[in-house]
Amino acid sequence: MPALSVTNTLTGEEEPFEPVGDEVLLYVCGLTVSDDAHLGHARVWTHADVIHRWLEHEGYPTRHVENFTDVNEKIVARVGEDDLGDSEAAVARGFTASVIEDMRGLNLLRATVYPRVSEHVPEIVELIETLCEKGYAYEANGSVYFDVTRFEEYGKLSNQRVDDLEAQGPDGEQSEKRHPADFALWKAGGVTPDDVAEHRDPDLPPLGDECGETWASPWSEGRPGWHIECSAMSMTHLDETIDIHIGGHDLVFPHHENEIAQSEAATGKQFSKYWLHTGLLETAGEKMSSSLGNYFYVSEALDRWGVNVLRTFYLGTRYGTKQTFSEAAMAEAEERWERLERTYEDAVAACDSVDARTKVEDEPLRTAVETTREEFRAAMNDDFNVREAMAALLDLTTAVNRHLDGEAYDYRGLKAAIETVEELGGGVFGLQFGAEGTGEVTLAADVVELVLEVREREREAGHYDRADELREELQALGVEVGDSAEGPTYRLP
Repeated sequence: MPALSVTNTLTGEEEPFEPVGDEVLLYVCGLTVSDDAHLGHARVWTHADVIHRWLEHEGYPTRHVENFTDVNEKIVARVGEDDLGDSEAAVARGFTASVIEDMRGLNLLRATVYPRVSEHVPEIVELIETLCEKGYAYEANGSVYFDVTRFEEYGKLSNQRVDDLEAQGPDGEQSEKRHPADFALWKAGGVTPDDVAEHRDPDLPPLGDECGETWASPWSEGRPGWHIECSAMSMTHLDETIDIHIGGHDLVFPHHENEIAQSEAATGKQFSKYWLHTGLLETAGEKMSSSLGNYFYVSEALDRWGVNVLRTFYLGTRYGTKQTFSEAAMAEAEERWERLERTYEDAVAACDSVDARTKVEDEPLRTAVETTREEFRAAMNDDFNVREAMAALLDLTTAVNRHLDGEAYDYRGLKAAIETVEELGGGVFGLQFGAEGTGEVTLAADVVELVLEVREREREAGHYDRADELREELQALGVEVGDSAEGPTYRLP
């Protein structure tokens, strides 16, 4: 069986995976929390989750870090909008909570930590000081920039030459820079209305001359640049050299290129051994993104299709290639999931029936189980080829269904098939089989929401005693009910 190999953006080659130490250090570029997450974000998360799960399955202990960028001009642009909050921190807090809820809804393994930029300003300042001391960064009017001409390997990830690069950053920074492609590590002052104009609803009240969070530094009261944050958080919670860095393909340049430059300039060590980039999620031929307005929120997709169909959709395409979102694609994913779920449930029912026999042996079924395991492992070790791995699981359903056409069942064969689906489909792919993965949870949620609607009507009518009784009855069933300015909230047991 071939060992694990991965396609490394840094070299453009598929390479044997050889971790630096005994523990795989995995960093995922997280979300800027200026809005709810959409399906493009969830595609990165799901593939990173499956990669994490497969590494653990193959015996690689994995330390997984994924950040929340909670300091950004796009966040400031939403201050005061639709009761999101009256400060950058408040807006970021609300959307961070939304992202965490979506992550749990997608059945993602929890990362080891989810660091936030606002918590790591001291580490960011310290890293910038190191770059200044080593001559890779310079101060200008209270801001600090990285000098791309000083780092000889700048452009090695995106295969670009410094002389061919266009200017980085807003026009207002260009007069302060030594080279147009130099990028900001620290920005003096707060956020100005001009900084957020393209992101802010023009119908909202104008912001002050300087808004957004600021922090003290040796150069000025100001804010960290975008790129420096990931280097600082990665080094804080992982190491100076990590094994795998994952992010969307649109981050190769400038974000990941700049991460490499500033990290390796500061430490003199390779920042990440393997760079894995997910292809973009497209709809109608365009990248799905908040700026284009062609997105589908994760929460909406979970409500409509559920976690299993959504994950099955993502598992239909390898992480490094583009994927198209459409109604037809989701319908195909729904069919594949229902085939897996139906076969699993039929196999469980047959295995637990009186017709499951000790002395019945179905050699084709048992062979199919072993073949599925071999093909699944070969596919996943080939740069996490989830498409072929899913095909192996679906082939097993054919063998199981053929066996179930008989009158007596091979108990051991069915048990092996069930365990294979649970281990590979559940443990590796993160699909939820059994009661938790069916409509039972959705139905329970629908019933609770119906009761809460009745409770709200009772309160509006002034029937507070009856409203309290409904709440107490839900709590007696283990349902946690809360009240907020946006309306009632609940948590199922």
